[in-house]
Amino acid sequence: MGISSILGALSLLGFLLFLGGIATVVLSASQNRPFRSGVLLAVVGIIIGILFSVISQGILIVQPTEVAVIFNTLNGDLEDPPRIAGTHIVIPVLQTVTIYPISQQEYTMSGNSSEGARAGNDAVAARTVDGQEVSLDITVLYAIDPTKANIVHRRWPTGYQDNFIRPTVRGFVRDVISAYRAVDIYGEQRTAVESSIQDLLAARMAEEGFTLSDVLVRDITFSEQFSQSIENAQIAQQEAEQARLRVEQRQQEAEQARAVAQGERDAAITRAEGEAQAIVLRAQAEAQALDLVAQVLRDNPNLIQYQYVQNLSDNVQLMLVPSNSPFLFDFTSLAESVPQPEATTEPGN
Repeated sequence: MGISSILGALSLLGFLLFLGGIATVVLSASQNRPFRSGVLLAVVGIIIGILFSVISQGILIVQPTEVAVIFNTLNGDLEDPPRIAGTHIVIPVLQTVTIYPISQQEYTMSGNSSEGARAGNDAVAARTVDGQEVSLDITVLYAIDPTKANIVHRRWPTGYQDNFIRPTVRGFVRDVISAYRAVDIYGEQRTAVESSIQDLLAARMAEEGFTLSDVLVRDITFSEQFSQSIENAQIAQQEAEQARLRVEQRQQEAEQARAVAQGERDAAITRAEGEAQAIVLRAQAEAQALDLVAQVLRDNPNLIQYQYVQNLSDNVQLMLVPSNSPFLFDFTSLAESVPQPEATTEPGN
């Protein structure tokens, strides 16, 4: 139980004593008895009630989520700075207190009737630079600056949400949207739109004693015609992308086919070159062999005949050669090379 509650209870007790004293006086007077005790009780009760009532009104307890603006009724000034969280003493009647919340607050304007500060369709309607109508659901998160609560109290005494927050947000949203094309807001520029609204609104709210935490563009609704055109454009873009992918796939397949053909061509050329080189090498080897054979035959003319005889069968005793065939052997040379038997002398000769 806080001190204000205790003082309030004591004040109530005093007023109850006052009522009890009055009742005692009336009862005693009706019975022709002395009523001095009743008067004393009533006087004590009224003094206690008024005293503690004044004391309770003079004690101000400000919660951590609040700030108190003190107005001096004598000179019409606001106490600066405002009273922050804690227990304070004020002068009843001479000083009046107005409590403002300094915790984070939100104000939502939505097309959904179940959301937002007002019932029904409360979305912000705006028009883009290219003439498209756009509807935006906006939520603003803000708080009263404790050091500037006097500004809020002085400028917006009849309600800052309806008289400042709401019209200011709607005005800045319309101003920002009017600088963008609808297709840009629909696409990549949505974040830029939020940033622009937040920058403009933060500066304006700071002038009026508020701090802006965030601006949330929760939903953007375009006209049915524009939405259909966007959908058609997306479908066309998807089809174009698919066509491009098919063309790229065909190009890749053609490149692969060319690469395979080039590889086979290079392999065929390599094989042909290898075979040609092999033929040349064989021809060179055969030519060299023939040169060697010719050289040997020049040096040994009877070598062919010798080889022929060597290859004859061992049981060949006689070989007939047609009369019209050229002689394989040089009989003159063979005759000269075969030793002749010595002539025998008969006895008596």
